[in-house]
Amino acid sequence: MIPDHMLAARVHVRGGPDFHLDLVPVPEPGPGQLLVRVESASVNFSDVKRRRGDPYPFDTAFPYVPGGEIAGTVAALGPGVDGPPVGTRVFAFAGPNGYGGYAQFAVAYAAAAVPIPDALDFDGAGTLIVAGATARIILTLTARVQPGEHVLVPAATGGVGSFAVQIARALGARVIAAVGHPDKTETARALGAHDVVVYTEPDWPARVRTLTNGRGVDVALEASGGDVLRQTFSTLAPFGRLVVYGAASGVSASLDPATMETWLYAPGANQSITSFNINTWFVERPQDAGPALMALVDDASTGRLRLPDIRTLPLREAREAHLALEARRTIGKIVLKPWQE
Repeated sequence: MIPDHMLAARVHVRGGPDFHLDLVPVPEPGPGQLLVRVESASVNFSDVKRRRGDPYPFDTAFPYVPGGEIAGTVAALGPGVDGPPVGTRVFAFAGPNGYGGYAQFAVAYAAAAVPIPDALDFDGAGTLIVAGATARIILTLTARVQPGEHVLVPAATGGVGSFAVQIARALGARVIAAVGHPDKTETARALGAHDVVVYTEPDWPARVRTLTNGRGVDVALEASGGDVLRQTFSTLAPFGRLVVYGAASGVSASLDPATMETWLYAPGANQSITSFNINTWFVERPQDAGPALMALVDDASTGRLRLPDIRTLPLREAREAHLALEARRTIGKIVLKPWQE
């Protein structure tokens, strides 16, 4: 039986992680939607960005229930929806606008809800549609990594990073992992990184150049912003591709005019910078994003892809989850458990 009200971790005004555990009405699924009893709500940096009011491609209404990535059981179907059937274990994007998951129930679009294979639990499946799909789509569809290329993966022990190291290596690339602290080096190597650099050390771009015999990397992922964006750009080889999928530092930095002029006209080295947002892929190019996600699910369920280390917290500790993510103290993924005391 579906209750009238549920617990949700809400932020009432944009800014810091001032969460309130509120009793709110259970949402009703609209046309094309289903209601999910949430067992796992994955915590992503996109949740932090929207909470802080950082630039984001989709509107965020306050009070705000973060959480764009959920896994749970179908509890009800909206008008005109014929499946997945009630009782099916699924993972999905939460809400009509990518939030609402830090709650005991959330709506999701039926067309984007993926049944969970028997080999996966809720926590593992709940990491796939944002972190996992981001890594796979960036590497295979956006950057189009080729065998033998050098790929630089930042935050290599985090959610996206831990997937990206493995996927890039499976594509035949030479993987250079970038971590924020030396104590994460062995974790990055265990994921399959060939080499590791510490991007909090001032000479790390030079270290990347040394590892590539002075040429630079063919593909670089970037999610920090600020000075790290400029440093990462400096590591690109001719024809290098930089894919920017976030700004964890909270600083949206641009390249200085002198660098841009040299890059474009002096002459340019045929390099490219591409912005990336996972939601846009599923909205605008579902014919490409869907198969990429299903290939990821197959790899995860058969054991070819190692899922990130997962730390679970009850819903009332959403603040701690966000603080840990912002402080870059995490390895793997944090998952909130809405029904855990």
